[in-house]
Amino acid sequence: MIQINRPIPSSQIKLLLWDLDGTLVDSELDLAHAINAMLRHLKRPELPVEVVASYIGDGAPMLVRRALGDPQDEGFVHNALEYFMLYYREHLLDSTFVYPGVMETLEAIQAHGKIEMAVLTNKPIGPSRGICDGLKLSGFMNKIYGGNSFSTKKPDPHGARVLMEEHGAHPGEAVMIGDSQNDVLTANNAGMYSIGVTYGLSPESLKIHPPDVMIDHPAELLEVLGLAKATAI
Repeated sequence: MIQINRPIPSSQIKLLLWDLDGTLVDSELDLAHAINAMLRHLKRPELPVEVVASYIGDGAPMLVRRALGDPQDEGFVHNALEYFMLYYREHLLDSTFVYPGVMETLEAIQAHGKIEMAVLTNKPIGPSRGICDGLKLSGFMNKIYGGNSFSTKKPDPHGARVLMEEHGAHPGEAVMIGDSQNDVLTANNAGMYSIGVTYGLSPESLKIHPPDVMIDHPAELLEVLGLAKATAI
């Protein structure tokens, strides 16, 4: 079901910025397995998948730090992060999959031809590109930027502003799509519109900072953008 808090002027939209984890792909299991591999390596107790999932969204360094209980030893955190990243790069596509309906939605938007798309995620750029390439998402995206592409991460608006500038879009012509309050706050900070997805990893955070529009399924995005009738067969 579509919930509208602030209407999005669909005819004006030129650019969609997609979050990755919890929005385009379900990466929960692979991230949890990598965190637990790191914890086993450090001889620490493993964490339930749902606990690890609650730590996702602010980038790999923060994910690792949270899983370790926020230790003060920065050298220890750095070494743990290195181990996590090495393991994750080898296993990032073991169980990660594109959410049902995402691929068809991307195809419909691309076929429309008037809206460009990019990925803006807090996941490091290397694994982000690996996932997008491996799951055939890259062909829909003009740009893919990760948490280490800039000096700041979401909800700082810098990455969103760079993408708008690169695509010649004004804030009133751009939408951030994501599953967490980070994505909504990024849109707010950049003056963009926001769409929250309830099927992702952090739907509860969308209650704290509600997006302009909330959708329960990727296909509903086509209706929000005014493309549903044009793409229906």
